[in-house]
Amino acid sequence: MRLLRVALDALTVRGRSFAAAGLTAVACAILLGEEDLLRAGLLVLVLPVFSVFAVSRTRYRLACARRLGPPRLSVGHEARADVRLENVSRLSSGLLLVEDRVPYTLGGRARFVLDRIEPLGSRELSYRLRSDVRGRFKIGPLTVRLADPFGLVELARSFSLTDTLTVTPLTVALPPGRIPGAWHGEGQSLARTVAAAGEDDVTPREYRRGDDLRRVHWRSTARYGELMVRREEQQWQSRAVLLLDTRRAGHTGEGPGSSFEQAVSVAASVGVHLAREGLPLRFATDSGRGADLPAGSGPAAGGELLDVLAVIGQSDGTALLPGLAAVRGSGRDGEALIIGVFGRLTAEEARALAAARRGTAIGIAILLDSDRGPDGAAGFLRGAGWRVLTVSSVAELPAAWTGVQGEPGAH
Repeated sequence: MRLLRVALDALTVRGRSFAAAGLTAVACAILLGEEDLLRAGLLVLVLPVFSVFAVSRTRYRLACARRLGPPRLSVGHEARADVRLENVSRLSSGLLLVEDRVPYTLGGRARFVLDRIEPLGSRELSYRLRSDVRGRFKIGPLTVRLADPFGLVELARSFSLTDTLTVTPLTVALPPGRIPGAWHGEGQSLARTVAAAGEDDVTPREYRRGDDLRRVHWRSTARYGELMVRREEQQWQSRAVLLLDTRRAGHTGEGPGSSFEQAVSVAASVGVHLAREGLPLRFATDSGRGADLPAGSGPAAGGELLDVLAVIGQSDGTALLPGLAAVRGSGRDGEALIIGVFGRLTAEEARALAAARRGTAIGIAILLDSDRGPDGAAGFLRGAGWRVLTVSSVAELPAAWTGVQGEPGAH
C-alpha cells in the first residue's frame, strides 16, 4: 500500500492521464473483446509504471552547497545566492528540476532545469534576493526533482542545508563628529578627582598577593592593622543609551512608510553612527529589554544593533516606565548620553521622560508623529533641557542631526 501511494504521488499530471487512459482502454477491451485495444491499453498503462520504477531506482548521489553574498544586507539592496550542485556518483544524472525554497518577500522560489550532470561533474546556479522589508529569512532547503524523459514521473529529494539572510533596517549616514558635552575618554575623570581630593580621601582595599608594594597606603595600614593598598585607577568610558519606543499605540501607519518603521531606521542610523564614533552603546525598548553593544570601527560597526533591529516588532504595551527605568540605571554618576526615538508622546509621558535624565547626562529626543508646538511634548522636553529633533522620516535625520552637534536648543 505504501509503495502504491508513493508511486501515485510521483506521477505528474501527464503520468496520471496516461495511467487513466490505459486503465480505460483495458476495461473497454475486456468488455468489447478487442485484443488490439487491450495491447494498446496495457502499453499505455505500463509506461508510467515503468517510469516510476526506473526513477525510483536511480543510484546517483548529489551534493549541494550554497553561499549568500552578503549574508546581511539593508532594505532595498540585493544579495546573490550561489548554489553548487555536484554529482558525486559514477553515473550520469537524468533530467533534474532544481528548486531552492525562498520566502515570498525575497522574490519567491528559484527554479532551474538541468538536462544532465556527468559523473563527478557539477553545475553552478545563481539567483538574486531582494527585500523591501526587514527581517531574518531562511533560505532553503534545496529540492531536486528527478524526472523521466517523458515527463510522467517526478520524485523529490530534499537537502537539509539552509542559510539565513538578515535584512537590516534602512540607515542614513549622519554628519561625522561627536556631540559637544558628551564626555569621551578613559580613566582621566577619576584621576583628576583623586588628585583634587588628596591621598587621604583615596578608598583603599586589602593587600592581595601580587600587588605592587609601591601602592601600599601606610596611613590606612596603621588604622586597620593590616596591609592596605590604593585602589587602581578605574578605567572607564562614557557610553550612550539608545531607547526605542515600540508601542503600537505610539505609532501610526502600516508597512515601510509607517512611523514605527521610520523610528526603527532612525534608531539604526543613530546607533551605527555612535558605534563608529567609538562609543559603547546600551540599547533598550519601552518594555525594558535591552542589550549592551560594543563600539566598533569601519563598515561593520553597529552590526549587532542592526541584527537586533532587523527582527524587532511592535509591542502591545502602553507605558514607557520599564524603558525609562533602564535609562535611569545607565551611565556612571549620571554621565551618559541618552538618545530616545519616540512616536507620539503625551504630556505625562514627556514629563516622565524629562525626569529620566539625571546629573550631567545629555538627553536627545527624536520625535516622529508628535506635536511640534511649544505646548506639546517637544516644547516640554526642550524646556526641561533636552535637545529635541522632530522628523517625519529617516531621510530628514541627517539635516536635523547637524543641529545636535551645535549648541543645545530648539531644532
